[in-house]
Amino acid sequence: MTDQQARLSWREERIPVSDQFDDPYFSIHDGLAETAHVFLGGNDLPARFAPDYHVAELGFGTGLNMLATWRAWEESGQSGALRFTSFEAYPMALADMARALAAFPEIAPWASRFLDHWQGSGSCDLGTLRLEMIKGDARRSLPEWTGRANAWFLDGFSPAKNPELWQEDLLQQVAKHTAAGGSLATYTAAGFVRRGLEAAGFAVTRVPGFGRKRHMTKAMLA
Repeated sequence: MTDQQARLSWREERIPVSDQFDDPYFSIHDGLAETAHVFLGGNDLPARFAPDYHVAELGFGTGLNMLATWRAWEESGQSGALRFTSFEAYPMALADMARALAAFPEIAPWASRFLDHWQGSGSCDLGTLRLEMIKGDARRSLPEWTGRANAWFLDGFSPAKNPELWQEDLLQQVAKHTAAGGSLATYTAAGFVRRGLEAAGFAVTRVPGFGRKRHMTKAMLA
């Protein structure tokens, strides 16, 4: 993967599809409900929120996961800022991001606050959210990162179309950058992904997935 901007097509005028990977950025059924089920539910959020909580993500995409998490953080009455770090090889243009997020009026207040300040990559301090998007190939950037996350969202494109983001050596790096007792969730239940997570030290559970996906994966650092 190279360091460049996302190239998109649009399905039903509202669902962005990656031209690089021929895969939609979120569920054609309901992307926000998918985020709630897979990433928030899979990490037992907001119940596990705590001061100085840190979420990390492979695949920033439209920013939908971040916005849903930020909304949950604020609505659960947390004090201080949520830290959110995302690794993205192909950042989406601001206009495309706004178009995609317009499909979810439930998060419009958070989307507008974010889009008003977002510069396309780097850091963004929104008071109750401290966002960092690290641009480039996560196989190179994650090993250099010095942070540790309490929860991980693995949201790269499907393992069949984007296998680089699901290899065992990268999953080992995810484990190295997970705080003690940290968790992880992903929409895929591919056997090689689950085995890679187990080899990295996670206790892995296959649970019901969202929509047409029968299963998904959640894990805790063993």
